[in-house]
Amino acid sequence: MTRSGFVSPVTVTQSQASSSNVDRAEQLVHEHKYQEAYDLLNPLETSLSGDSRFNYLLGRAALGIGQADKAKMLFERSIELRPDWVAPHLGLGRAYFALGDYPQAEIEFETVLRFDNLPPDLLTQVEIYDKAAKQYLDGEKRLIGFAFVQAGGGHYWDDKVLPGGSPEDNDLRKDPFVESRVGIGLDEALSESYLLDGNLDYRFRTFDNSVIRNDSDWRWVVEVSRTLGESNLALGVRGWVSNRGNGYRNDYGVFGSWRYRVNSTNQLSVDLEVRRRSYPSGRERDLSRNIGEAWLRWKHTLSDRADFSVTANGAGQWQANIPDGNRSVSGLRGTFNIVPAKRLDVFVFGLWQHHNFNEDREHFNPVLETTAEFSRTDNEYELGGGIVWDLKRGWSLRPEFLYTKEASNVPINDYHSTELRVNVRKNFY
Repeated sequence: MTRSGFVSPVTVTQSQASSSNVDRAEQLVHEHKYQEAYDLLNPLETSLSGDSRFNYLLGRAALGIGQADKAKMLFERSIELRPDWVAPHLGLGRAYFALGDYPQAEIEFETVLRFDNLPPDLLTQVEIYDKAAKQYLDGEKRLIGFAFVQAGGGHYWDDKVLPGGSPEDNDLRKDPFVESRVGIGLDEALSESYLLDGNLDYRFRTFDNSVIRNDSDWRWVVEVSRTLGESNLALGVRGWVSNRGNGYRNDYGVFGSWRYRVNSTNQLSVDLEVRRRSYPSGRERDLSRNIGEAWLRWKHTLSDRADFSVTANGAGQWQANIPDGNRSVSGLRGTFNIVPAKRLDVFVFGLWQHHNFNEDREHFNPVLETTAEFSRTDNEYELGGGIVWDLKRGWSLRPEFLYTKEASNVPINDYHSTELRVNVRKNFY
């Protein structure tokens, strides 16, 4: 444009031609004709490098023809120009996945997607995210997600000595079990930045021996999330209905969550929750209480196939009528994941939780070997891990172990247990 306001006809014609080519390329991408779209857009890369839509479409085309490195650069440029747009974030996650950079792909996917019932291994997590992103981008679906079924069995050893129990009674707390799990995770795109997320998860475990309590619970989450550049914010409600052997326990509450992609190798997240733990019936009904909890997590990639995360948490409860009073909780959890081969994942995790109760009661003092009045403190430890072998087509074989120990200054609360299990899982996309 000149100072007089005159626009050259040549400039107008070029602009119209470029716009027409971008529109045509968008149609070709929708039709999955990626090579044609790439050939149409690539000559315009210099002149349209400041257009977020152009960079996104050329990135889609480049990814479609196997140029994941170039697609990564184009999606990054699109995000810089339009940071709150979900689509290029998903495209960038898919580019990382195509390059085999699994931890970085996960961090990028989590600036957009929220599935709360994912398995613990990195390999399956990024595969689920990648399939969901593919549904949104290639399938042009507003409702995306996954479902799964899992079944298997194992053996449980509980080394807690029952007060007054005979050796035969205590031996009964060692038993094989069978278990199953089914679940679904869904994200509905409300706009280019907002998603409505929902997750439902059912878990069941049964023992042959009636002395050991069977486990059965439903877990659910409903939330609204928003992508804000490198951040993802969520607000929602969630709950947990658990079979407690002689009755049910209901947990339900509200929560807020913030994730921040510091860079391609680091992610920070903060979660806050207030929930009610209710025992509707049975002898534990008077133990209902309120709980507030906070989590701070740092995730860091070690390579294109390995990462670790460290989570610190703190919690408090009030209006609790349990004999030892209200409690405060603090702890740490660490996880490590590595994908040593294309279809193999190895993961380990450790947890420590400190429980401090606020009421003094008469307890047996193991040091003095007398009864004395003092407040109870517990320390809980977990060490677990497993191997995941991807059998293709959504199938995987999953041997795992879990060791749990509870150490208390009130000896009757001490115990430790070991679980070994093998499950087969099938994911549906």
